Amino acid sequence: MRMELQRIVDRVAARVKRPALIEDRRQRVVVYSEHTGLIDGVRRSSILRRHTTPEVIAWAREIGIMEARQPVRTPACPDLDLLPRVCVPIRHQDLLLGFVWFIDGADGMTDDDISVVTEAMPDLSLALYRENLLGELTSQREAEATRTLLVESPEARREAVRSLLTDGVVARDGQVTALVAQLAVTRDDVLDDAARIALEHALVATRQWVGSRETLHLVRHDHGVLLLCGGRATGRAAAGDAAAHLDQALRAATRGLASVSRTVLGIGDDRPRLYDSVLSYQEAFQAARVGVQLPALGPVVPWADLGIYRLLSGVDAQHLDVARVHPGLGRLLGDEAHQVLLETLEVYLDLAGNAHATAERLRLHRTTLYYRLQRVELLAGTDLKDGNERLCLHLALKLGRLTGRYRPDR
Repeated sequence: MRMELQRIVDRVAARVKRPALIEDRRQRVVVYSEHTGLIDGVRRSSILRRHTTPEVIAWAREIGIMEARQPVRTPACPDLDLLPRVCVPIRHQDLLLGFVWFIDGADGMTDDDISVVTEAMPDLSLALYRENLLGELTSQREAEATRTLLVESPEARREAVRSLLTDGVVARDGQVTALVAQLAVTRDDVLDDAARIALEHALVATRQWVGSRETLHLVRHDHGVLLLCGGRATGRAAAGDAAAHLDQALRAATRGLASVSRTVLGIGDDRPRLYDSVLSYQEAFQAARVGVQLPALGPVVPWADLGIYRLLSGVDAQHLDVARVHPGLGRLLGDEAHQVLLETLEVYLDLAGNAHATAERLRLHRTTLYYRLQRVELLAGTDLKDGNERLCLHLALKLGRLTGRYRPDR
């Protein structure tokens, strides 16, 4: 099918004497003709990476190409390094399949040139329909099997593993590590179309970098999943490398998207086989959620490094109440004037009650440190010499971070 598309686009490009590029309806590059002469940064990038950037996709959709039923002349956009174009939508029985793009240089495409392209639409739409149908079926089978791997039902997971191995989607069964990409969005905690496209591009780019048969990916309603599977691509070091690549890909893909404030990656622990993917996924998902709440943890958050947050992230939301852990500390958290006292207390407890180390960390005179700690004891009604009290205070501070009630500067 791909060869048929290639022949058609080469023939059309030769007749209008200018390069042509075909994208599917998600604006992923399918085929393109030989390119000579005028070219811009967008076309060059599309050919090299085989996909269009989210910024260009958003720009094109604002112009209205998704609704177009006739050829559209699009203006230049210097900010994107994009020259004027002619976009011809490809439809099969009014179903949008994709687009043919031509750079519209100084000589400009004439109406006769555009007529040549539209005359080729029946052959082009049928070929692209067949291509899309086969690709969609394969993609849907893989996505469904991956989705099933992440559910609780043991029998469903066993069947998903059999399907992935039988279809050759993954090379072998073996150790698996899950990565979850969470995009911190500016409103409603819902990914818009541009954010979802950016997430998909970053996941696919990382799969290509790691190896497509050693990875699986899935985009869910508010996050993305990357499974490293088959042994060679797994382990803590390999997961760290894949996470670093995915982090860079996410930053590049979401750059300029107003709806995304930052990105966070959670890494689950290794599991011995594909069947156990759900366990690593649950850990990676919780790690990513904690990372969104606690920016100080950085953009990549391994489950193994979360400490007490491993426990707190699994607590039911209705029980995430600081006052239930330590009522006195709960009162302090409600008053911004006590922020310095709380930060001093947290460092003191993080350093196991070592006053000397705490004073050095905070660059305080020892007398100032003792004064602040005494104020905490008085205001919170606690005794820092009591081990149980120190435990409850420490736990309450970490819970305050997780729920957003306590937001220290550090």
